[in-house]
Amino acid sequence: MAESAAPTDSPASDIPAHRYDAALAQEIEARWQDRWEAEGTFEAPNPVGDLSDGFAAVADLPKAFVLDMFPYPSGAGLHVGHPLGFIGTDVYTRYLRMTGHNVLYTMGFDSFGLPAEQYALKTNTHPAVTTETNIATYRRQLRRLGLGHDRRRSIETTDPRYYRWTQW
Repeated sequence: MAESAAPTDSPASDIPAHRYDAALAQEIEARWQDRWEAEGTFEAPNPVGDLSDGFAAVADLPKAFVLDMFPYPSGAGLHVGHPLGFIGTDVYTRYLRMTGHNVLYTMGFDSFGLPAEQYALKTNTHPAVTTETNIATYRRQLRRLGLGHDRRRSIETTDPRYYRWTQW
């Protein structure tokens, strides 16, 4: 006797064999982000020095430098408005890369000012601690967005290597 297949109008036939859900999306996104990081997909080499690997391949390409507006790490995490601007600049840098440009696209964190101090007072924690904690959170969140920043070039305004050039 031949086996009979489930009728096509049964509830079981409505469920696809490969179901795309939040857990699967998260796993796929993490896998791509890990690959981009491992391969240095968004890294722009320097002409000389520590970060010069691969410069010969891009030396003759037109260059572009794009710096996203610094988020202020004066809160526990990014809010929904942050990605609005970041997505626009990310699309622009991807376009530049696809049209043959050597693109240095990075991000920074503006850690000075009253908002950081007020957040530290609100949480009863030293501003240096809240700032570093919040920057680490922001970095994780920005990575999850899949933005094409060269993370090696990230700027923190509290880093002496940065502010020595801005506060003399």
